[in-house]
Amino acid sequence: MKISNIEFPDKPLFLAPMEDVTDPAFRLLCKRFGVDMVYTEFISADALIRSVKRTEQKLTMYDEERPVVIQLYGREADAMAEAARIAAEAKPEFIDLNFGCPVKKVAGKGAGAGLLRDIPIMLEITSAVVKSVNVPVTVKTRLGWDDDSKIIVGLAEKLQDCGIAALAIHGRTRAQMYKGDADWTLIGEVKNNPRMYIPIIGNGDVTTPERAAECFDRYGVDAVMVGRAAIGRPWIFGEMKEYFKTGETRQILSFEEQKAILKEHIIASVYWLDISPDTPLESVSNQRLKGIIHSRRHLAATPVFKGIPNFKETRIAMLRADTLFELFNIIDSVDNPNYINNPF
Repeated sequence: MKISNIEFPDKPLFLAPMEDVTDPAFRLLCKRFGVDMVYTEFISADALIRSVKRTEQKLTMYDEERPVVIQLYGREADAMAEAARIAAEAKPEFIDLNFGCPVKKVAGKGAGAGLLRDIPIMLEITSAVVKSVNVPVTVKTRLGWDDDSKIIVGLAEKLQDCGIAALAIHGRTRAQMYKGDADWTLIGEVKNNPRMYIPIIGNGDVTTPERAAECFDRYGVDAVMVGRAAIGRPWIFGEMKEYFKTGETRQILSFEEQKAILKEHIIASVYWLDISPDTPLESVSNQRLKGIIHSRRHLAATPVFKGIPNFKETRIAMLRADTLFELFNIIDSVDNPNYINNPF
């Protein structure tokens, strides 16, 4: 499968863009475990144009994680086109337009999934960005605004006509947010529409290797995008690749190896948000660090500690710890005698 001039292996897996999740520290870990393409966090077009430091930091990427997609959101064509030109200077493989984020602070202001209520503006933005950069442009969106307006089949053709290189579809409406089940039947309809010739990427509720394989086999999508299931579990991509190869579900890391990856991610987050690469970690081991707070979402979501008896108090302490010394002592102390080498 190819998107523009980038070739991917059979059954490619993509890491979905997620705010406060898909920073370089996490993307590099996912890349190690076999993900085929990664996306940045959401980047506000308006903030990028204003040179907001935190927003500009989101453009950071490393050669080891390529191919990388920079995802932009906004509600005005001129601003999105200008932001795309700035993003293109970072040399991503693709620029993606976020027409799917359902959160109120984005969709409620007419950006993200909010554009599903104003298709002419969505198409104007798409055409403007495609014309403004030499980098291939892709789109990520949803089925529609609500159950009464599932317009994705026709919308996909219109977006394709704007010149995009690929389309990712989350199988929910904006009204659903992240509730209920993702509906892959409409994703399959888009893929099987004879008028569609660009790659179609499916997203939504892909939480196990078996489900990833089923999405390829049943709906015929060109790639599968994994989002929340990867939080606190970057090795999920390795588990999926192993299943594609062998047809067997197995844990690719031991319990201790999984704990080591969690600690490695925390350290990477500290280097990303708190200290320079040449700073000895020991010198900040007793300091309160932003990287630790940033990592709590992964610690809260990880399945590593699932099923451990009487773990509630330890979990609370883990999520309250604000120094590396304290947090790593807690993680290292956790033993799971009931750990089974097949959590599915």
